[in-house]
Amino acid sequence: MSVSNEKIGHSMADNLPLISIIFLSFCYVASSFDEVSFLQCFSLQANSTSKTTTTRDDPTYTSLLQSTIQNLRFLNTSIPDPQLIVSPIHPSHIQAAIVCSQKHGVRMRVRSGGHDYEGLSYVSEVPFILIDPMNMRSVAVDVEQESAWVESGATIGELYYEISQKSEVLGFSAGTCPTVGVGGHVSGGGFGRISRKYGLASDNVIDAKMVDVNGKVLDRKSMGEDLFWAIRGGGGASFGVIFAWKMKLVHVPPTVTVFELEKNIEENATMLLYKWQNIAHKLQEDLLLDAYIGVVTPSSSLANKTINISFRALYLGGIEKILPLIQESFPELGLTRESCMEMSWIQSVLYFRGFSQDESTRVLLNRTQPSKSFYKAKSDYVTTPIPETALQGLWSKLIEYETCYMILSPYGGVMSQISDSETPFPHRSGNMYKIQYMVTWDSEEESSQHINWMRELYDYMAPYVSRFPRAAFLNYRDLDLGRNNNDNNTSYAEASVWGLKYFKSNFRRLAEVKTASDPTNFFRNEQSIPVLSPRSR
Repeated sequence: MSVSNEKIGHSMADNLPLISIIFLSFCYVASSFDEVSFLQCFSLQANSTSKTTTTRDDPTYTSLLQSTIQNLRFLNTSIPDPQLIVSPIHPSHIQAAIVCSQKHGVRMRVRSGGHDYEGLSYVSEVPFILIDPMNMRSVAVDVEQESAWVESGATIGELYYEISQKSEVLGFSAGTCPTVGVGGHVSGGGFGRISRKYGLASDNVIDAKMVDVNGKVLDRKSMGEDLFWAIRGGGGASFGVIFAWKMKLVHVPPTVTVFELEKNIEENATMLLYKWQNIAHKLQEDLLLDAYIGVVTPSSSLANKTINISFRALYLGGIEKILPLIQESFPELGLTRESCMEMSWIQSVLYFRGFSQDESTRVLLNRTQPSKSFYKAKSDYVTTPIPETALQGLWSKLIEYETCYMILSPYGGVMSQISDSETPFPHRSGNMYKIQYMVTWDSEEESSQHINWMRELYDYMAPYVSRFPRAAFLNYRDLDLGRNNNDNNTSYAEASVWGLKYFKSNFRRLAEVKTASDPTNFFRNEQSIPVLSPRSR
């Protein structure tokens, strides 16, 4: 041990000059940012005197920066804050920000709702400016054309609300969290409760507007089909700033049915989950039956912690149809009429977020999370059922932490009918369900132990999930999968360590589109699509 410590000491001493150089270089770059010159450039390029920039000296800077930071891991951090925040109200402000950022050698991050699990939309280890389109959030619903133009600063809740105000039989296929920003959600895929029927949010994009690296405003026609393909599930932040999406709205019936049945492992929940694995992805596409797994402590103070599994369903139709369907395909669940509730589609959106059915739909317009926490998440895809013995081992792991949970979302239906290469999102046919792992905690001091535990849980699951590659979902960003260098020299081979897990064989095409659309790799972050070197093109 003493020898090892001695070697470590020498290693650190030997590297001190290099560390000092890197630190001084970082400080030099940060201090070399000329705020006055940047603002002059921005004003000239934008041809506007409107209040769209917030500097560090502005009294509103901190509140604006922290307003949509959803993961408290990134609220108090030693990583530098943005040099300034640009809150555009017109595409010309985005154009100006891109042109001036390149001119002044400063990087850029774009934040929609602040839900990036690793904070990449608003955190950077190198000097940057933040684009926050919170003032560009209009939603224009066209009932006759069954479509909507949605600006990227809007939230999913705002989109759902505006649709519900225009029609009782139109909806949109996206996620359940109303404060998630449309921009990042759609560009990363966007899975939701009617995705087995209608596909992902990105599958239902029919046009988009963006500003490219040259400061040009592009739509689907002018950007071309390759770039339009890439931004629908390939992560928009790698290719430019997408400020609006045209969505294809989908038909929902006037009445949908929901139910939620809870079982614990003392009530044979392990067997039920094993059965669920074999049938959930095969059920008709009008039904999504997912499984929420958590740790609970029974009301008796003498009882030990146990695993609780909640089987939650949304069916696009009435009780009369879903009841015999479940009783025939999954009789062990014990579904009764009394467990089911009929409501409108928009009411089901409220239901699955825990809101009362008496709550006004205007609650969806609230852009602030009711509570925030520190958290770490990961994802997996399952292609063959996990054995019951492995599930029992999983329960032992989960019981170690009360503030952890897993959400198992079945695929199948339309998800299996869309080609793996239709969009960059490749997790289609062959996937039974997706897993989201989540652990939360209350203080920064606990971060290390919780993150390490999550990694241990992820390692335990390795034999039972997809392999070669072990697939992951981009919307559940995970830097443990790998990251790019900050010095702009990450090769395609190096980036493939994480890229193939998100995109599989689509990763190469994404790199080709990136090379053509942003050859200088201006739009980059720790998991942005790399530019191909001349020899690998």
